[in-house]
Amino acid sequence: MAAAGATRSRSPTLGLPHLLTLAILVLACDACKEVILQVPSELPAEKFVGRVNLKDCLKSANLIHPSDPDFQVLEDGSVYTTNSVVLSSGQRSFTIWLFNSDSQEERELSVHLEVLNKKLHKDKVLSRAKRRWAPIPCSMLENSLGPFPLFLQQIQSDTAQNYTIYYSIRGPGVDREPLKLFYVERDTGNLYCTGPVDREQYESFELTAFATTPDGYTPEYPLTLIIKVEDENDNYPIFTKTLYSFTVLESSAVGSVVGEVCATDKDEPDTMHTRLRYSILEQRPSPPTLFTMHPTTGVITTTSSQLDRESIDKYELKIKVQDMDGQYFGLQTTATCIITIGDANDNLPTFTRTVYATSVEENTVNVEILRLTVQDKDLVNSPNWRANYTILKGNENGNFKIVTDPQSNEGILCVVKPLNYEEQQQVTLQIGVVNEAPYTREASARSPMSTATVTVTVKDVDEGPECIPPTQTVRIRENVPAGTKNDGYKAYDPDNRSSSGIRYRKLSDPRGWITVNEDSGSITIFRTLDREAETVRNGIYNITVLALDTDGRSCTGTLGIILEDVNDNGPFIPKQTVVICKATMSSAEIVAVDPDEPVNGPPFDFSLESSDSEVRRMWRLTRINDTAARLSYQNDPSFGSYGVPIRVTDRLGLSSVTSLNVIICDCITESDCTARSGERTGYADVRLGPWAILAILLGIALLFCILFTLVCSVSQATKQQKVLPDDLAQQNLIVSNTEAPGDDKVYSTNGFTTQTVGASGQAAFGTLGAGAKGGGQETIEMVKGGHQTLESCGAAGYHHHTLDPGRGGRVEVDNYRYTYSEWHNFTQPRLGEKVQLCHENDNQNLAQDYVLSYNYEGRGSAAGSVGCCSDQQEEDGLEFLDHLEPKFRTLAEICARR
Repeated sequence: MAAAGATRSRSPTLGLPHLLTLAILVLACDACKEVILQVPSELPAEKFVGRVNLKDCLKSANLIHPSDPDFQVLEDGSVYTTNSVVLSSGQRSFTIWLFNSDSQEERELSVHLEVLNKKLHKDKVLSRAKRRWAPIPCSMLENSLGPFPLFLQQIQSDTAQNYTIYYSIRGPGVDREPLKLFYVERDTGNLYCTGPVDREQYESFELTAFATTPDGYTPEYPLTLIIKVEDENDNYPIFTKTLYSFTVLESSAVGSVVGEVCATDKDEPDTMHTRLRYSILEQRPSPPTLFTMHPTTGVITTTSSQLDRESIDKYELKIKVQDMDGQYFGLQTTATCIITIGDANDNLPTFTRTVYATSVEENTVNVEILRLTVQDKDLVNSPNWRANYTILKGNENGNFKIVTDPQSNEGILCVVKPLNYEEQQQVTLQIGVVNEAPYTREASARSPMSTATVTVTVKDVDEGPECIPPTQTVRIRENVPAGTKNDGYKAYDPDNRSSSGIRYRKLSDPRGWITVNEDSGSITIFRTLDREAETVRNGIYNITVLALDTDGRSCTGTLGIILEDVNDNGPFIPKQTVVICKATMSSAEIVAVDPDEPVNGPPFDFSLESSDSEVRRMWRLTRINDTAARLSYQNDPSFGSYGVPIRVTDRLGLSSVTSLNVIICDCITESDCTARSGERTGYADVRLGPWAILAILLGIALLFCILFTLVCSVSQATKQQKVLPDDLAQQNLIVSNTEAPGDDKVYSTNGFTTQTVGASGQAAFGTLGAGAKGGGQETIEMVKGGHQTLESCGAAGYHHHTLDPGRGGRVEVDNYRYTYSEWHNFTQPRLGEKVQLCHENDNQNLAQDYVLSYNYEGRGSAAGSVGCCSDQQEEDGLEFLDHLEPKFRTLAEICARR
C-alpha cells in the first residue's frame, strides 16, 4: 500500500500480542442474522471495533440504536466503543435496532463479540502480517498562497490490488466546519486543500478516511488522518495595556521593583514566533538612566537610589516587546509606561523664624496670641507635610496650648489658663515641630528637630475682687439666740491682697436666718437656726454672698454655716397607725427616729404613757434594739381601734409622746385589713348611713373615671324611714361625655363649692344642704386625682374616713369628738366666705363660669346629663345591689324601695 510503513505506529492496539483477527460474517442471503466480531479482550474508549452491513438488513434505516450504551454505531455500520470495555468472560453481545420512520419498518441485528483463541493468535503472529494503510505525515503552511486546490498527499490501500477501491473522507474541514476545505479524489486517493488556513483558528484537522468497494464492502479499517497547520509568524506581540502606570517611593534602594509589564503573542507557543524580549527604548526626562527592564519577565527595577520627588516627580518610559527572541527581523510593539515618584518623609519641617515675641493680658483665656510658620518640601497636605507642634519648655503650669491650622500648616499658640501678672510678668516657651509621618532613616540621621523660642509678656489689668476660695465655712451652734455675730465671707483685691474697700451683699438665704454686714462681710443671726430644717444638708446651711469693689466689679462666693447639733428634738414614732392581724400575730414592731445627730439620739427608752390602768393591763412593751420595741396585747381584745400613747426617750433624757392608733383586725396580712371598709375591719364605733355606704361602693367602682363631686342631702330628718325617690334612675350617677376640658373645680348640686380645712382643721368637709340637721347629714366629696373623702357627722361625734386608691384602697380613720354645735360654729363663717369668693375672679368681678346650674335634659339625650344626681328613667338602676356581699343586702333593702 502507498501509505504503508506506519501501520503499527498509528494503530498500536491492533498490533498488540492480544490482537485477534477481526472477522465479520455477513450472509447476503441471510440478512439480519447474527454478526460475530472477533476482538481483543480489552477495548479502550472510542476504539473502532468493526463494521456491519446495515443496508443488507434494512436499506433505508434512518434510526440506528445499539442496545448496549458502551457502543455506538455510525450510519455506515462502523462500530465504536464509547467507554473502556473488558471482555472478562471472553464474549459479549448486543443488538442494533434499525427503524425507518417513513415505512415504519423495523429490524434487529445481533452482534456478538468474541475473543479469539490465544493459540490461534500466536500462530497468526508467526505468519507474515498483512501490510495495513496508515497516513503519511501531512502538514500545510498557514496562510498559504496556493495555487489551489493544493495537493497535500495520496492515500492508498493495499486491497486496491484485488478490489476496485473508492476513497472518501469525513471530519472537520469536510462535512463539518469549515466545510469543503478538504476533499479526496474517489479513485486515486489524492487529498487536496481548497483555500488558505489560519493556524490561530485551526491548529490541525483530524480526518477519517475510508476505503470501500463499489458494492459497499469495507476491506480496511477507517484511517485517521492528521493534517497539521504549520505556524507562520504573522501575529505581532501585543502589550496587555497601552499605558502602564507605576509608583515608586523616592530614595528607594537600587533594584527596587517598580512594576511588571506583560505581552502576548497568538503564534504557536514554545517557538521562536512567541519567544518575546522586552526593553526600554526611551526615558523622559533624559539621563541619567534610572530604570531597567528584565528582557524576559518585563519587570522594571531602579538602577539608582537618587530618586528625588522634590526634583522630578514623574518619569515616562517608552517600552518595546519583540518576538523571534528579539532578533532584528522579529515583529515588535511599543507601549508607554508612566512612573510616579511617591513622596517619602525625607524633608523635615523648619521654622521660618527661630525667635518670636508676643503679649497677652492677664486673666485672659481661650485667645490666640501667636501663629508660627514652617517650611516643608514634602508633598503638600500629606502626612509627610502636616506639622505637629509641641511646647517643649515653659508650659509647666499648663497656661498655653498649640494646635496646627489644617489649611496653612501654621502653629496656633493659645492661652487656655489665665495668667496672673502679680505672679509672673513674662513667660518663655520653647516650641518644636515634627511631621505626622515618621522620618526616613536618612532624614533622621541628617537633621535634628527644628525649634523656636517664644517670649510671652503678661500685661497688668486692673482686676476686680477675687472670691478665693469660692466656698468658705463658719461653725455655729444651732439655737443660738438672735443677734449672735460671727465671721463671714472674705474676698480680696488681687492687686494688693487686701480686703479693704470691698462691699458685701447677700444673694441667697433660703430661710432668711442670716444678715450680712456690708463692709466687713461678717454675719449676724436673724432667726433661730435649726439643724433639722429641710434646707440644711448634712448639717450645713449655705448662703451666697456677692463681693463688689469701688468700680462695681464683683465676684460670688458661698458661705457654708456648719450647724453644731443641740439635743432639741425628742424621738418619735413616725408610723402612728399599727395593724395587728389577730389570726396570725399578737404584737407589732414599732420604730422610733430622732432628727438629732446620733450623739443625741439612740439608744431609746420606750414606755406606756397612760394613767389608765386598762391600757397598762392590756398592752405591754418589749425592747428589741436601740431604736425599736415590740407592742403586744396581753388579754384577748375584741376587733377594733385602740389608742395607745407611748413615750420615747433618747440617751440624754429628752422625750416625746406618740399616740398610736392600734387596729386589731380579723385578717391574715396587714394589707387584707387596710383594704376593707370600716365595718368589715371591725370598727364597732363607726356608724355610716345608707347613702354613705352607697357612696363608698360607687366610689370604688368608678374610682378612675369619675372626676366630679357627688353631694346628695337628705330632705329632712324625720322619724319616717328614709327611702329612695320613686324615680330611681334620676338619683344615680351616670357617665357623661365631656365635650371639652373644663376648669379644675368641684361643684355640688346646691351651688356651693366644697373645700377642705387646712392642717389646723380637723377634716375635709362638704357644704351644708338646705335642710341639714344635727344628727343626719352625710356628705360625700370626690376630689381630683381619685382621692375620696367620706364624712359622717352626728351629734355624738365626727368621724372622717379617707379612701385613697393610689395607696391601694387603704382606709384611715380619724376620730374627732366634737359636738354638732362646735362643728357648725367652725364651718359656717368659713363656708360663707368661701361661697362668696367662688363667684368672683381675681379682680373681684362676677365670674360667669364658676358655678352653673344644670337642669335635667330628659330621656334620650345624646350626651347624657352632667348633674351628679341626675335621674335615669330605667327602673333597674340599682340592680348592681343584687350582686353585693351578704352583709350589704340588708343595707341595700333599706336604701331601695322594692
